[in-house]
Amino acid sequence: MAAAVAPALRCSLLQRRPLRCGPGVRAVPGAGAALRPCSSRVAQDGINKPVIDRIIRVDHAGEYGANRIYAGQMAVLGRSSVGPVIQQMWNQEKNHLKKFSELMVAYRVRPTVLLPFWNVAGFVLGAGSALLGKKGAMACTVAVEESISEHYNNQIRTLIEEDPEKYKELLQVIKQFRDEEQEHHDIGLEHDAEATPAYSVLKTAIQLGCKAAIFLSERI
Repeated sequence: MAAAVAPALRCSLLQRRPLRCGPGVRAVPGAGAALRPCSSRVAQDGINKPVIDRIIRVDHAGEYGANRIYAGQMAVLGRSSVGPVIQQMWNQEKNHLKKFSELMVAYRVRPTVLLPFWNVAGFVLGAGSALLGKKGAMACTVAVEESISEHYNNQIRTLIEEDPEKYKELLQVIKQFRDEEQEHHDIGLEHDAEATPAYSVLKTAIQLGCKAAIFLSERI
């Protein structure tokens, strides 16, 4: 289960700090930008509550699942040469989850009831892909991050159609995280994800699972 998040007077700044890399490990680019602080509660007047609830609930669930995937990969490949690369990406996913946990408090959104399932499913997917080897783990990363980037793009379009000024902070968060997920996708490709046996089949299966997870987590 995801840990409960206690309300605070001010939300902490989510910062993209430069990541320290060992020899041969590529740093995730674009460090230095910081998200603005948010109040512990957001005024509910004038917002499209059903839309915002759906967005924050599913994004929290997605980042929770991503953390469990990377935890599974690290359990298998943490001591391998690709371990530091996976750890870099996991560190950013931890920040993503922290921010969406704060937003759930700020917007008074309940989490999906499926968190216990994503807890197990995410870890199994991460560990299972890692058991296929380094390329298998990276193939999983490419499939998941491509799905999440597309999902974030859909949310950005929705919020712009609603009111880009009213949802300025939320748009900033989603755009930044979309860019970081795309970076993870590109890192996976650079580490030979496409050389995984039956890559297309594996990618398609994982992305179908992602779409089902998104559909369910938005609603329950």
